[in-house]
Amino acid sequence: MNASPTQDERTWGMIAHLSAFAVFIFPAGGNIIAPLIVWLARRDTSAFVEAEAREALNFNITVTLAWIVCGILTFALIGIPLGVVVFLGWLVMTIVAAIKTTEGLGYRYPFSLRLVK
Repeated sequence: MNASPTQDERTWGMIAHLSAFAVFIFPAGGNIIAPLIVWLARRDTSAFVEAEAREALNFNITVTLAWIVCGILTFALIGIPLGVVVFLGWLVMTIVAAIKTTEGLGYRYPFSLRLVK
């Protein structure tokens, strides 16, 4: 990763993380598709952007799997409160990641399946 990413790289890194909010427009996978588009479009232009977009993609895949589990656990009456916790964690960590990336710092989510290498 670049020691000092350019302003353009930092902006694209931030977009990679914040693109997950596309889930509010496209509820069926917008949080995965938008970071995937950024990753595919910008991965060859900058190692910093590639790493941040991949991190955002992996985290949103992990969160989507957690939401599916919460949906299943709804029948055990724990799914809804657990889903709220997952949602709030996703929201806070996505914003923190965008802020850190804007500052030029690489961000790794504290827990995320690293499915996309």
